[in-house]
Amino acid sequence: MDPTLAEMGSHLSDAMKILESGQIETVQDAGRRRLSWRDIPGPLQGDGQNVVTILQLVQNLMHDDEDKQAPRRMQYVGEQGHMALLGHSLAAYISVLDKDRLRKLTTRILSDTTLWLCRLFRYENGSGYYHEDDREGLVKVCRLVINARYEDYATEGFTVLSSKQPVIYQSAACRPGLGQHLCSQLGLPLSSLCAVPCNTMFGSQHQMDIALLDKLIRDDVETGKLPLLLIANAGTPGAGHTDKLSRLKELCVQYNVWLHVEGVNLATLVLGNISSAVTAATKCDSMTLTPGPWLGLPAVPAVTLYRHEDPALSLAAGLTSSQPVEKLRALPLWLSLQYLGHDGIVEKIRHASQLSQKLLEQLKSLNCIKTSDVLDSELSLLEALSMVEDELSSPVVVFRFSQDNSSASSGGSVEGYFAGEREAQDALNRWLGEQLALHVPASGVDVVELEDEGVCVRFNPLMTAAALGTQESDVTVLVEKLAELVPVLSCTLRFRLEFREEVLQHASLSYIEDLSWPGLGAIRYEPRRTDLEEGKRQQEVEKINSELMKKLKELDTDLEFSTGPEFTEEKNCIFIGVAAEDLDVAALVDTIACVGREIEESGKLLENMTEVVRKGILEAELQLQKANEEKLMEEGVLRQIPLVSSVMNWFSPVQSSIKGRTFDLAAGSLDTTEPVYSLRAQANKEASSESPSAAARRLPGQKLFRRSGAGSDTFSETSSVCHLEEPFREPLPAETSEHAEREGEVPHDPPLRLEEPSATDQRVPESQGEEPDSIR
Repeated sequence: MDPTLAEMGSHLSDAMKILESGQIETVQDAGRRRLSWRDIPGPLQGDGQNVVTILQLVQNLMHDDEDKQAPRRMQYVGEQGHMALLGHSLAAYISVLDKDRLRKLTTRILSDTTLWLCRLFRYENGSGYYHEDDREGLVKVCRLVINARYEDYATEGFTVLSSKQPVIYQSAACRPGLGQHLCSQLGLPLSSLCAVPCNTMFGSQHQMDIALLDKLIRDDVETGKLPLLLIANAGTPGAGHTDKLSRLKELCVQYNVWLHVEGVNLATLVLGNISSAVTAATKCDSMTLTPGPWLGLPAVPAVTLYRHEDPALSLAAGLTSSQPVEKLRALPLWLSLQYLGHDGIVEKIRHASQLSQKLLEQLKSLNCIKTSDVLDSELSLLEALSMVEDELSSPVVVFRFSQDNSSASSGGSVEGYFAGEREAQDALNRWLGEQLALHVPASGVDVVELEDEGVCVRFNPLMTAAALGTQESDVTVLVEKLAELVPVLSCTLRFRLEFREEVLQHASLSYIEDLSWPGLGAIRYEPRRTDLEEGKRQQEVEKINSELMKKLKELDTDLEFSTGPEFTEEKNCIFIGVAAEDLDVAALVDTIACVGREIEESGKLLENMTEVVRKGILEAELQLQKANEEKLMEEGVLRQIPLVSSVMNWFSPVQSSIKGRTFDLAAGSLDTTEPVYSLRAQANKEASSESPSAAARRLPGQKLFRRSGAGSDTFSETSSVCHLEEPFREPLPAETSEHAEREGEVPHDPPLRLEEPSATDQRVPESQGEEPDSIR
């Protein structure tokens, strides 16, 4: 073996170990790459950096310090992936060979790779074009067709297009932006693009309407336009459906239109048993393959296979090149295909297809999960059977949570409970897809929005399984998690109406209609005061709801409270998430209303506190001044002289009648402290005999807002409502003031210390059984 090749493979292996190890660079390495005060950046100073230091720098850039706590989500790179990476290194090494040897080597690599792909995907007598952008092959094919249909295009250019405007047809289910990209690259107006609708009355909802396509082509021919190319799908980007390629090919032959096919279902051509719909793709004029994600090969180019007899036109269109370096794009794929072999390639495709079949079979046992709308369509039996066959053969599984009359629980059907039922289910399906992707990341599921079905969850193992290493156990875990979440979605959808009705019964609560929120709904607490200006009222609403959100999050419950989506139009709202089956909606709404009322009343008391305290301080100063005057009258002037007073007090002690004072914050009154000491024992006794809290009345382990079990008489369904304010109360102090001021200890300017009650300790003045807080 060439020593250079052996060293290259060794360096690649060492580099991958460093990049995948996640090691942190040493202090010495960090010092070497530290920026200097000179004009030359630090890494370029001196004699340069060694390989390990450079690779560690790359590793630090790949995994930033901010992402160290988060799990790394990188594509799984197996041994076949290392061969693809080695191909890029070899391509750079081979490019330095002499021209003759380079030309022979690149021709061999390109021809071998193209031949293998044509045999694997049953595309006989085809040529290959390798490109990084998977749309670039279609652009070059369009240029080839334009050169073939317009004889003077090579010399006259775009002026020949004005005689007969070219028309490119594509399915309405094609990936977004594909037609616009073609027109921009080819310099064609958007009027040259014709989107063919899918079937709306008969046949599949995702297949191109062939009868309508025939009419469109006929109309364009009659108006002097030139039908140029048709883009069909063997696996739509959304749901993985396949067009009727055999009938489309017949139509293209009739009108001399080039047929191009793309889609994920083309991968199944390597298998032994495939559906007839996908097999028809082998008769098309060109197809685009993406073997990189199918086989788990990183940085592998896409391939466009085409059939054309004139190599000069292929060269003019850019499908072939005389530059040997461009032919080296096929080198990573050339190495990887040899490493996998025929059995390895087929096994990866079969494994992905089996994952889809297993998931599809297990989904049929779940209620409220819809995988196909075949039975809801007005189809003939033959068409329905063919659609089922196509669906079973597709490696893409799309499912959706849908609760209808047949799957509604005993609480009744949710159909028609409000006009936006589908929008609400779309929101729940979006939440479902996000939860599945979060809890089962190895499954590779994502959320897709289809025109007819709405938001769905998609499982596309051909595009994700090889990179994520998805196994059948992951599919099992996915179904188990789905079975766990479906009842939650059903209960949430059923409780939405009850939640809205309960909120509307409270004058202080406003129900916010937001169908895009995946949960019970959104509410806002509205203050009962009507004497506020609009600006101050908005500030009051924001303050109360912010505090209410904080209080609700502190509750011991399974519900999630949030401020809603990031870009929601509604402000100062409380959004409530999904709910379980045992949720007590009435208790939840009553609790929110009661807590909001307490916050509002506490705010009112705090607003009046400044004026009350100011008046109380003035009154206290007058009382203390009067007490000092009384003390002077009782003791006499001589007792105020320090030396004389001590002698007189020794001979004739005096008993002062000055009493302490306590300031009631709630009532705003200044009273004597004589009743404090007599009430101390009684207050302690009452505190020890208080009623049990709401937490003590719940069953062990039971959370708030849950219904009790059948036949349980320990507490009622609304027991948590009766004591809902207790978690927010602090216990009343047994001694409502500090010790009273002693005789002769009254200062001339006594400091005042305000013991400010918490927001939940304050009550309106009609409360009779509570002791006042103290100030002295």
